[in-house]
Amino acid sequence: MGAFVALLRAVNVGGTGKLPMGELKAMCEELGFAAVRTYIASGNVVFTSRKSEAAIKTALEKRLHTYAGAPLGVLVRSAAEMAQILAENPFPKAAPNRTVAIFLDTAPPADALAGIRGQNNEEVRLGRREIYVHYGDGIGRSKLVIPAAKTGTARNMNTIATLAKMAAEL
Repeated sequence: MGAFVALLRAVNVGGTGKLPMGELKAMCEELGFAAVRTYIASGNVVFTSRKSEAAIKTALEKRLHTYAGAPLGVLVRSAAEMAQILAENPFPKAAPNRTVAIFLDTAPPADALAGIRGQNNEEVRLGRREIYVHYGDGIGRSKLVIPAAKTGTARNMNTIATLAKMAAEL
């Protein structure tokens, strides 16, 4: 069995996509995932499964669609990938609460940086299936728009570190 992290898009953020974490945990258990644990109320769940990443994503998105009545995006990473994302953070000396990885389903397009708008004091780097951003003045003040990140979901380095640790312990 492999350990995985599922990251839900737009859950419990800004009053949209209400999903109690207890219900998310129950859904994951119904889908046959084991050792299910959620982390903070923004749609982070860690578990073990014999299914592939793609099968996990499909099953969880289908179940969430039934629950919410609308599609909810899910991004899945193995425990090893979460550790790798943390290790490959191109801004290791920056404040972890001002540095995020935006998780994508596939590698960012080669021209992902060309479409950026509103960049001020932010630094952006491409990862394997992530876009890393350091928000020098903080996320709340930023006007940064990254079109290539539209279907992704971001987590700061503190959250990634915790999720990587939780997944490694399974």
